Amino acid sequence: MTAVKDYLDERQEKLDFYTKAITNAHGKNHPEVFDVRNEYIKLQQDIDDGNDLSDNFNELRKTTNNYAIPNDVCPVFEATYHMLETADTINAQV
Repeated sequence: MTAVKDYLDERQEKLDFYTKAITNAHGKNHPEVFDVRNEYIKLQQDIDDGNDLSDNFNELRKTTNNYAIPNDVCPVFEATYHMLETADTINAQV
């Protein structure tokens, strides 16, 4: 878990800001981003508590349709999903 923890710790401020920002910018057309925000918060809590993250990433994959990026979103939305997907990939390699 160290690799995924390091990856997410390095991006914590950005992901915290981005997950909030996409709820404001895209929540009306993409209500799933509210779940992404909540799941990200839970992911951070589980990292801090040293818990296994498999369930967190399973939920994120379901919510985001395997990190599929809709056609009508901004670069911040894309970056958010890319960072979460990369963390998921790192977690799966451990």
